[in-house]
Amino acid sequence: MRRALLLLPLLLMAPPGLADDLREGRREGRRGHERARAALAAGEIRPLADLLAEVERRWIGRVIETELERDGERWVYEFKLLPPSGRVFELKLDASTGALLRSRGPVQERP
Repeated sequence: MRRALLLLPLLLMAPPGLADDLREGRREGRRGHERARAALAAGEIRPLADLLAEVERRWIGRVIETELERDGERWVYEFKLLPPSGRVFELKLDASTGALLRSRGPVQERP
């Protein structure tokens, strides 16, 4: 409660429409989740659990973040991995096939 009272002055000074933007962000998140669920049901994408297992089996590192996004007509899973070196790297996989589209950072495949 105390934290909410401390944030109240900041919200009052916020630019007009911020509350609407925050609500819209929550709605967009729900819509994105619904779109992803529909894509999975339609067979357009592979289950996240399948690709997570594949990523952790193929590359060195622990998955610390995952996103599903639409790139034109294609669904793309983005994975951020943290290897023992401590330098995060990113993989982008085709969500329907699991094929590697792009990598960024010190990507190391397992032997």
